[in-house]
Amino acid sequence: MADHRLDAAPDTVHWGFFDASLKPHFTVESGDTLTISSVSGGRDQLPPAGSPFALPKALADIHATLQPKVGPHILTGPIAVRGAKPGDVLEVRIKNIDLNYGWGYNMFRPLSGALPDDFKEKRCIHIPLDGKRMIGTLPWGLEIPLRPFFGIMAVAPPPQWGVISTIPPRKNGGNMDNKELVAGATLYLPIHTEGALFSVGDGHAAQGDGEVNVNAIETGLIGTFELHLRKDMSLEWPMAETPTHVLTMAFDPDLDDCVVIALRDMIKLIGARAGLSREDAYSLCSIAADLRVTQVVNQSKGIHCMLEKRYLARPR
Repeated sequence: MADHRLDAAPDTVHWGFFDASLKPHFTVESGDTLTISSVSGGRDQLPPAGSPFALPKALADIHATLQPKVGPHILTGPIAVRGAKPGDVLEVRIKNIDLNYGWGYNMFRPLSGALPDDFKEKRCIHIPLDGKRMIGTLPWGLEIPLRPFFGIMAVAPPPQWGVISTIPPRKNGGNMDNKELVAGATLYLPIHTEGALFSVGDGHAAQGDGEVNVNAIETGLIGTFELHLRKDMSLEWPMAETPTHVLTMAFDPDLDDCVVIALRDMIKLIGARAGLSREDAYSLCSIAADLRVTQVVNQSKGIHCMLEKRYLARPR
């Protein structure tokens, strides 16, 4: 299997949008390894002049060359996977995630976030990141353990959707902001167009479930992924696995609807893997599965249902 790399630059990113008509930068084979670097931050989120935080050249070049289109996220990609067709599934094994630079930011503004009317002024703080200790230090001295993940991992949407914003998560993945998708996890994305067209961005050094003020510790990351084409699977919504859990995910403006979608998909997953009836799987979900709020700030909210893998052993 081959190794590939794509670094963020003005000619390798798409800023704020998904579009199935984007041309891939190259094509990989199923099973190949792909390393991608990302950058984060709009012009109003950069460190001020005289700050000790260095502006990455890639981010400066992107700002000098491009303008955001529809949404705010700078995504590196897309990359095609040979043989991928609509109806297939892309298995994304997250092998490693490193910091791409030594700072991140957190910003909120009026009329956004989970408390849109509670804060009257915009605020942006810049947070030094210690890659050796894996600690971020907030301005008042509090140290936060870093657990980096990509807020956005996605395939292209269906071609008929046209150009769409990166803000709401959808069936093609996107702005899921699921903090469980760290190194060692595996993400499964339903494919909607030829080649799948995989892109990543929206790096987070740390985040709480909910991401309540719209931002986590936003930063640039370098991720290494192993991409596998799964023609033996069929999915409507993204799902994931960690070393210990399976996760079903759903996105909708209504959290109640998210619960229904994620729970129904978990019941299907339990039936397929453990051989239990729908009734038994429903009981198991109530006894052992956890419903967690992924995020509440991206127009479509998110719920993920988590179940420990040990409960999927088939009865003897």
